[in-house]
Formats: sequence, structure tokens, C-alpha cells
Amino acid sequence: MHKEPLLILVTCFALGIFFQDYFSLSDRIVYVSLILSLLSLFLIAAKNFYFYKFRPALFSVLAFTGGVFIHNIHSQQPDLPLLKGKETLIFKMTKKLNSNDKNRRYEIDAWKENQHFKSVLSFPKSFDELDYRHYYEGEVYVNKMQKPYHDFQFDYGKYLSRKGIYFQSYLPNSLKFAPREDLSFAEKVKQRRLETLAKIDQTNLQKRTREFAKGIILADRTEMDQGTVRDFRDSGMMHILAISGTHMAIIFGVILLVLNFIFPPKFRRHKIVVALILIWSFAVFIDFGNSVVRSCVMISAYYTFVLLQRKTDLLHSMALAALIILMGNSNQLFEVGFQLSFAAVFGIYWFNQPILKYLPKPKNKFQNFLVNILSISLSAQLGTIPLVIYYFHQYSAISIIANLVIIPFAEIVIVFSLLMVILVSLSINLKELNYLYDQLIHFTLKVIHQFAEADFLMQKMIPLTLIEVLLLYLLFYFLRFAIQKFSIKNVFRVIYFFLIFISLRLLLNYEASISNEVLVHEFFKEHIISVKEGQKVSFYCSEKANQQKIQQYIIEPYLTSRRTKEFSLKILPKNTKSLEAHKQK
Repeated sequence: MHKEPLLILVTCFALGIFFQDYFSLSDRIVYVSLILSLLSLFLIAAKNFYFYKFRPALFSVLAFTGGVFIHNIHSQQPDLPLLKGKETLIFKMTKKLNSNDKNRRYEIDAWKENQHFKSVLSFPKSFDELDYRHYYEGEVYVNKMQKPYHDFQFDYGKYLSRKGIYFQSYLPNSLKFAPREDLSFAEKVKQRRLETLAKIDQTNLQKRTREFAKGIILADRTEMDQGTVRDFRDSGMMHILAISGTHMAIIFGVILLVLNFIFPPKFRRHKIVVALILIWSFAVFIDFGNSVVRSCVMISAYYTFVLLQRKTDLLHSMALAALIILMGNSNQLFEVGFQLSFAAVFGIYWFNQPILKYLPKPKNKFQNFLVNILSISLSAQLGTIPLVIYYFHQYSAISIIANLVIIPFAEIVIVFSLLMVILVSLSINLKELNYLYDQLIHFTLKVIHQFAEADFLMQKMIPLTLIEVLLLYLLFYFLRFAIQKFSIKNVFRVIYFFLIFISLRLLLNYEASISNEVLVHEFFKEHIISVKEGQKVSFYCSEKANQQKIQQYIIEPYLTSRRTKEFSLKILPKNTKSLEAHKQK
């Protein structure tokens, strides 16, 4: 507690959020526990020796109950209208989502007879895109989100409910619209961002280049080619495509560099303050995000220490960023991006220095740059590997090599992309510069594609439970000490937790191998039957079923959850009534 008090308090705060999310304590219990925790502060203030020595524990309990209280507030379900089927709704756009093959998708605020609710809206790509400047009215098919049929399926309804969204809608026909006169400042900024995105689409840049520029600078991947996204994911380079701490640090550095030419050296403090204001303005412009807020808070905390002439502290900065985000919305704790972002930072803190001890000593700045890239990449991956496998059930060792090759170019790519976006937003179109940028992005995407194609290093359909994740993190926790100081004691602790992890996996694999079950899966209007006998699974579907999507969304998730890869797909005759009958039974 004395060494890293803020980190411990934030950890207790997060545990309180998890506790309330799992047990859903009543309002009365939550308020009583909070009052009792606040009373503990008076005991601390009394400076009674008996209570004073328990001060760390009392603060931890207070942070835990604070997490319970905050999450109780943020997880309250609003009064929802009774909606089903075709409804005439008035709505406005709140966020643009990723499109699919046929439809555009948005988050909307909607009203039905003065009752407000939120929904995900889909409509054909042939329709004009929505914007923040209008209210819309149309006949929409509305359905309340349903729980998944089986345990291995992603609970999309729960994911949306954490955002206050309980409906999904489809607009089959055209709609009416009217201009808004009540745009908030935030909506005006978001509209400006949409206009900048539209300007990028109007340039003579290649399609993939435009999509890349929008993603890497403006955090918009809504129209990005799925093949490109898959290449970044399979090569372990998604952090390049997403707006991460690296992006914000580079952009902040560019801002400081520009300010150095404007202000004389004696205005150093003023430059830092102006740069911080500008980086937060940029964060607002790109509609925030976990990694963006985390990066901005950590940069702000770092330079606050610099301005106050205090020693900088990475963990305090990270803990402060987490606390600010979770206080604003405790549901962010369950976002994969939030967890990966902080796991990566903690991994860098925990492993970077020990790993550097085993790498060659750099003889110049360029070698130092490469060595640091390798150590930071390895450290971040050790911090995120358990979560990556847990959520995505795949991992590729090629990502280590890919990061070592790509990261040195990342700064050039990010700075160039930032310059291009600024020029486009100012309606400056330079053909020679566009051509050069096209070539750079084409080369970058080609290299990433080559890494993604290295299938021999890719492991897919890796099952991992939450208990296994916790064991892996315990193993990695003690691994640091073994790397720092090679001793029998430190190595034995790593081996001990490794053996526990392996034993648990063998046990879970064995239990899965002897289980038998028959399930009926629903995929849109299709019904798929699975018959599991030991380690072998047979799937039955109709001739008209999309086998590729069924394998992606039904077969692979099911096989992963049941810890097997042995399966056969059998096509049933055109008569599918037997499936319906089987389902009813």
C-alpha cells in the first residue's frame, strides 16, 4: 500500500465493479455498505492507534464499496417502451458503427410517443448516410435484444446493454429528415469529424489508403475492408491501426515540435500547457475511446510531474487514467479494448527492464531504438497474451517479428497520415503528395499482409477459461523475478504455477473429451444440429445454408468451447421440417 497506493486502490475499485456486476446487490445493501465504508474514514481521521494501523485495509474496503456503488448507478436499466415489430420512430444519430456486407449501422437515440430509448439501427448501403445535423423519422422494425441460445455464443445483448442499448432496429424503406437546431458542442465536433471523413473519401487516394488514413488518425474503421482488418489482426498489428498510446505520444511530440518553432525556449511551460490542451482537443475530435483517454491522462500526468519538477511514475499515471475512465463509466471495465490497453501498459512496466538486461547493449541511437522496440513489444505481448487468447482464441508468434519490422516505420506512417488528414481538412489536394502517400501505405499493407499469411506460426481455436487466464497472469507475475535474478527459488515458483496451469488444462480437456450432447443452433433463419460424441462432433445443416458463415459463427466457436477440432459437416435434404421437429422436441 505504501509503495503503489493508487494502483492498489484502483484494483480494489475494479474488484468492486466486478462484484456488483456478478451479484447485482440491491440498492439498499449497496447504500448501507457505502455508508459503513464512509464511517471508516472517520475512524481513520480519529487517529486512534488501533484503527490507524488498519488504515490501508480501510481505504481498500472504501475503494471496493465505491466500485460497487458506482457500478450500481451505471448499470441501472431505464424504463423501456414496449416495442415489437414495425414502429414509426423519431431518432437522431449518436455514433457510426462498423458496416457489414449489406448494411450501414449506427447507434441512435430514438423516441416513441415521448418515450426515449437507444438502439442499434441498420439499413441498406444504398441509402444516404446519417449525420448529426438532422432528426429522422421512419418506419422501423424493432426487436429487443435476446440472450444467446448457448453458452459458447457471444452475448451481444449484454454487450449493448452496458452501453444503455436494449434494442436493435432495421430500416427497410426511405425516411424523412428535418434539420436540428439543438446541436450540442460535442455533436458539432462529431459532425466536423464526419465532414473531414467525407473529404478524405473525395480525394484521389486509393480506396484502401483512404480507409487506412481514416482509421489510423480519425479512429474510423467503419468502412474498412475486412481483409485489411484481418491482416492486421492475424499479424498482431491491430495496435497500429487503432488509435493507441503510440499514436497519441507521436502526435503530442509533433505538436511540441511545432510549438518549439513558435515559442522561444523561455516559454517551455507554456508550450507544454498548450500542447496538452491541443492533444485533449484532438481526443474530443476523434470521439475519445479507452486507449485515447488513457494515453491523454498518462501524458497529462507525466507532464504535470515535469511542470511540478517531480519524479514521473508510470503506474500512478496508469492508475489515474483507469480511475478517471471507470468513474465516468464503470462498464468500460468489461470492454476488451480497455483491458488490453491497460494490460499492455502494465506488461511494459513489469517486463521491459528485466528483458533489456538480456538484449545486446546498443552502440548508437538507432540500435537503442531497435532494442527498445523489441523489449517493449515483448513486454506488451506478455501482458496481453492471456487476454488475447481468452477473447479471440488465437495467437501468432509472428507478431513479435512483425512489430520489430513495422514499428520503425510507424512514426513515419503516423506523421505522414496526420499531415494528409490536416491538408484534406483544409481542402488542400496535392497530387504528388497523394501519390507518395499511396505508395507508402500500399507498401505497409503489403508487408503486413505477408506477415498475416505466415499461417505456420498461427494457432487458432485455442480454448481458455477465466481461471486459466488468472493462472497465466500469476505465472507471468513470478516470471519477472526469474528473469531479473536467475535462482532456484524464482525458477521453481514459475515451474510450480506452470504445472498447475498444465494440470488444469489436462483436466478440462479430459472432461470435455468424455462429454456427449446434442444441440440445435440458430443462425438467422437456419437451424443447425450438432451431435457430440466424445471428441468428435457432427454438424447437420440444410443445402441452402451459408456453410462459410456457419463455420465461422457456429462451428468454430462451439468446437473451441468444447476443446476439440474433430468435426464433420453433413448436408441434409431439402426438406428441413425434420430440423423444426427436432427443435420442438
